[in-house]
Amino acid sequence: MGGDSGDLIPRAELRGLVGHLRKRLLVLSGALLIGFIAGFPASGEAIELLLGSSSYRPEGVEIVILHPMEAILLKLRIGINFGILLSALVLMCDLTWNGRRIVAESRRSGDPGKGNFAGTLLVVILAITLGLMGAAYSHGVLVPLLLDYLSNDATSAGLATTWQLQSWVGFITGLYFASILGFQVPLIASILLRSELIERSSISDNRGNLWFSGLVFGALISPPDPVSMFLVAGPMLLLLEAALVVDRITRSQ
Repeated sequence: MGGDSGDLIPRAELRGLVGHLRKRLLVLSGALLIGFIAGFPASGEAIELLLGSSSYRPEGVEIVILHPMEAILLKLRIGINFGILLSALVLMCDLTWNGRRIVAESRRSGDPGKGNFAGTLLVVILAITLGLMGAAYSHGVLVPLLLDYLSNDATSAGLATTWQLQSWVGFITGLYFASILGFQVPLIASILLRSELIERSSISDNRGNLWFSGLVFGALISPPDPVSMFLVAGPMLLLLEAALVVDRITRSQ
């Protein structure tokens, strides 16, 4: 394969993938810009919705605005998140269509065949479904639990429960964004496995590193305690394991 046994992606395939991404840089940048343009005005409505909702504001918490640029900065941040999500969707579709060609060119193994439109459409449907699942998880579990945790922690320490608008909305939208993107992990793994950019043994050999990376990701966007870390990273890692089981079953049939 041309790579070390511990490599997640063999070196030849990695070089081919990097070269392909360079060629797609303009397309991915365009998707980022389109997502930002679409998400920027929608972010204003999202901020107003959060301000008018009591479900995201624990009892006794006051939201304050420290400077007039907070709303603009929040809209920019949320718009960029929309752009990243659209770029991720375009990238997954692109790898579904061109993944085998990338591998064939990297290995110099001949004609890989054309992309599969039905498979690409299925990826779009699954990505939207997983994204909605991630949003539902954030709405029903992740955001309420972590906001209550932060509020109770501040109260028990005798601190005033006054939150800055930018930090409060940024924390909530960041959790939504992380969950929507994190729930794409099983789909991304399946795309890479089906295109043979990675092998199952590579994931098995690097399982410990993947779990550690997931927990670090959870620690970066959640309060620094084990429960919160697992609430953020746990579903992503469990879905990855589920994707490996599904891939094994479908390949054996």
